Amino acid sequence: MRVHRLERAQRVPLPLEEAFAFYGSADNLERLTPPWLRFEIRDPRPGELAAGALLHYSLVLHRFPVRWTTEIRTWEPPHRFVDVQLRGPYRLWEHSHVFEPVGGGTLIADRVDYALPCGPLGALAHVAFVRRDLRRIFDYRRDAVAAALAQRE
Repeated sequence: MRVHRLERAQRVPLPLEEAFAFYGSADNLERLTPPWLRFEIRDPRPGELAAGALLHYSLVLHRFPVRWTTEIRTWEPPHRFVDVQLRGPYRLWEHSHVFEPVGGGTLIADRVDYALPCGPLGALAHVAFVRRDLRRIFDYRRDAVAAALAQRE
């Protein structure tokens, strides 16, 4: 199984605890996800996130509906949380969110380790569109976070 990694970092003008609370809220997931994915949290909608919390959602990838379930495996406020895919399109999906105080704000670092199913076909899909799609999704997320936080000021 070939594991790929996507890493991104973004500085936000919020104290550590507020940045963690914003990013760690399931209520913010829909507005931080590109509209072209038609992302929707399915019932039951999680309340407070914590280790062991399950998130059930649906989205559309290249016109194919996908049901996805992730579990919060690690929950260490206000420094870190990790979600992993239990059901979805990837063979492996582990998304780490790390929060560090930096002068006047917080550095948010995302690291996604992922692997695709289907052997050589999955490798071809990665080169053809998956890598590009994930970069676009995380670019959108960066911009959406910046816009949402600008509205709070």
